[in-house]
Amino acid sequence: MSNIHPTAIVADGARLDPSVTVGPYAVIGEHVSIGAGTAVGAHCVIDGRTTIGADNRIFQFNSIGAIPQDKKYAGEPTELVIGDRNTIREFCTLNLGVPQAGGITTVGDDNWIMAYTHIAHDCHVGNHTTLANNTTLAGHVHLGDWVTVGGLTGIHQFVKVGAHAMVGFASAVSQDVPPFMLVDGNPLAVRGYNVVGLRRRGFSPERIAAVKQMHKLIYRQGLTLEAARAAIAALVQSAPQASEDAAMMERFLADATRGIAR
Repeated sequence: MSNIHPTAIVADGARLDPSVTVGPYAVIGEHVSIGAGTAVGAHCVIDGRTTIGADNRIFQFNSIGAIPQDKKYAGEPTELVIGDRNTIREFCTLNLGVPQAGGITTVGDDNWIMAYTHIAHDCHVGNHTTLANNTTLAGHVHLGDWVTVGGLTGIHQFVKVGAHAMVGFASAVSQDVPPFMLVDGNPLAVRGYNVVGLRRRGFSPERIAAVKQMHKLIYRQGLTLEAARAAIAALVQSAPQASEDAAMMERFLADATRGIAR
């Protein structure tokens, strides 16, 4: 394979598409699979039962597929699965799962993962997310599609961040963040809804108005969470264009396990 630098070490069992590029001094383990067009930078270590899709750009000095930082882990055959067209900048760490939680860590497609990001065991990162420098995801964190996380932010284990939410710089996230919301701080607070992000993604004025109304129902009208959920469900009748958005919000609130950010 002429695309593999002669100083790289690729184990015999590794499965690399012929178009994969591997930089100097990279190390790739025997259970690794890498899809077409992916580029692996110098000094990367990719190990474990790790599957990486097509057209990813993995910059130098990353550790991908290492064993989880969990004292219960005892060498079980757990996994890391990364999708397509992701950018993973320098010095990131992405770990395998642990068997007690399903045994798999996943990263979707088209994500922008900046330097020094940590994605711990059994995290599930959606599509089109942006994780700025030094984002730290503890175990079992779920990020929905189009989530943006500011630099130097830590997200507590088991926290869920809903689709299209934005977390500001240097935040401490210890409760679930509903879809579309804009949060920041330590302690974390909801500052509004992510109107700029929604406009950039082509949300219609009607959909944005419905998101604004959901924000008001949850945070501005003094309703209990159950009453807010009932009112959000009723939005389907008055704003049919936003029915999917309202249904996603209602599902998220129903599944919140750590309480929601206030």
